[in-house]
Amino acid sequence: MPNIRPSSELRNNYGEISEFCHKYNEPVYITRNGKGDLAVLSIETYEELVGKFELYKLLNEGLQDVKNGALQPPPTAY
Repeated sequence: MPNIRPSSELRNNYGEISEFCHKYNEPVYITRNGKGDLAVLSIETYEELVGKFELYKLLNEGLQDVKNGALQPPPTAY
């Protein structure tokens, strides 16, 4: 279940929100005037997520190369 908190809690309970993000590796969703505004993550979780996006991008490029027949022969063994 998502952890949703109003923006005032980010200001008033930063330490608690930070501890939650580090402990559970999950985002805390911050609302402003009752509507979604931000997602707060630990830096470790953020970097892992960005790394996955980069990997997915590279995999997709490889799949497109295969689909388009743009393949290179494997390197020769010495």
